[in-house]
Amino acid sequence: MRVLLTGHQGYLGSVLAPLLVAAGHEVTGLDSGLFADCVLGPEPDAIDTHAVDLRDVEPRHVAGFDAVIHLAALSNDPLGALSPDLTYDINHHASTRLARLAREMGVRRFLYASTCSVYGASGGDDLLDEDAPLRPVTPYAESKVRVEDDLIGLADEDFTPVFLRNATAFGFSPRLRADIVLNNLVGHAFLTGEVRVLSDGTPWRPLVHARDIAGAFIAALAAPREAVHGRAFNVGTEVNNVTVAEIAAEVVAAVPGSTLLITGETGADPRSYRVDFSRIRAALPGYEASWTVKEGAVELIDAYRAYGLTRESFERRFTRLARIADRRGAGTVDATLRP
Repeated sequence: MRVLLTGHQGYLGSVLAPLLVAAGHEVTGLDSGLFADCVLGPEPDAIDTHAVDLRDVEPRHVAGFDAVIHLAALSNDPLGALSPDLTYDINHHASTRLARLAREMGVRRFLYASTCSVYGASGGDDLLDEDAPLRPVTPYAESKVRVEDDLIGLADEDFTPVFLRNATAFGFSPRLRADIVLNNLVGHAFLTGEVRVLSDGTPWRPLVHARDIAGAFIAALAAPREAVHGRAFNVGTEVNNVTVAEIAAEVVAAVPGSTLLITGETGADPRSYRVDFSRIRAALPGYEASWTVKEGAVELIDAYRAYGLTRESFERRFTRLARIADRRGAGTVDATLRP
């Protein structure tokens, strides 16, 4: 298939793009380049690219494609809270506009990167499936809910939107993110010898490796229309429904000599939820998220050692909020995050 991949120069896109190519697809990227230089290790292989902000996409950018995989967004809760209006402008309005343009230009399948954060304030220990109430607690999660609602309204016999609600990502990517929980805790353990948890450690988090997310998109791309049309899928595995304290313990085990400190200074986090992932396994036979938190922690510490992760790059280059602050300060992006 001819596939347009938005956000291909981001954390997940840098993992997904080469796997799409390896699967035989013809892939073109679309990215503003905001985090293109946030590379640890070898530079990712280049693909044909539309260097354009998501808000400035034109019909010509989506013409001629069989499918769009839409990853581009302000990609976490702290970044979304930086400017809620900007978050809704990029994550919600620009995403819906992209989908409308895609439908108008004859794109038949639109795979949208949503998030399990839409369940955010669910509470309790019950496993949440895709029909559970959506209780987003941040602008980032709220923007994802709004896009899902809009895309359902666009679905018809010629246009198939699919919502992949990814659990919290982890694992190595050529374009690293240090501000997601496992990557962050392993980085601190490597650089300081300490695994520091600011909450009380009790919130539940569903985790999923970046490569398992990529596998879900590739499977959804190839699936029969009737299996995925207008449907949401939680992406992850029940094995990785873990508490923050359990994540931290796996990091201590993976990084020799590191110690664990749970300070509890920020109190209990309202974002606590456990997720059911049975629907995606039933709809996409052969798909299974296989990476465990333990395996991810080992992979990360090996990569941090091999590629010489430094404290400066960990705290500034690979942390989204800090990277944007630095680029604004340097005058390479404006207040709206355009180059």
